[in-house]
Amino acid sequence: MPFSDKLTTLIRNAWDDGYPLLVATNGSLGPNITPKGSMIVFDGEHLAWWERSKRAALDNLQADPRVCIMYANMKAQRDGVLESGFLRFFGSVVLHESGPVRERIFSMLVPREQTHAGADTGIGAVVKIEKAIDIRGKPFL
Repeated sequence: MPFSDKLTTLIRNAWDDGYPLLVATNGSLGPNITPKGSMIVFDGEHLAWWERSKRAALDNLQADPRVCIMYANMKAQRDGVLESGFLRFFGSVVLHESGPVRERIFSMLVPREQTHAGADTGIGAVVKIEKAIDIRGKPFL
């Protein structure tokens, strides 16, 4: 299920455009939802982000790797760029604290994320997308 060039660009620019992706997790501390300004399309089947806050989301992922990632951009829908302004990605995360996958994620980040305080201690989070649906439940990938 490849990502289109259009969606790849929207995700890469989401934070700067004012439409950050939100990652929902669940674990021993209960549910958590947090924005991720470093979200990228890693390849045709994966999203990834740079986990540098290392707080509730990371704790939850260590207990339960399943996530729901939400991208909400009603302007893109109104402008005809996307059919639906609400996209949901479901999958499981693998964390990379070291190694080539971690380094590849870091190399793909926008410069703002590479130079942010604490960036050098971040963890690469890779999500295998198992389902991608819009707000009405229609698959889009």
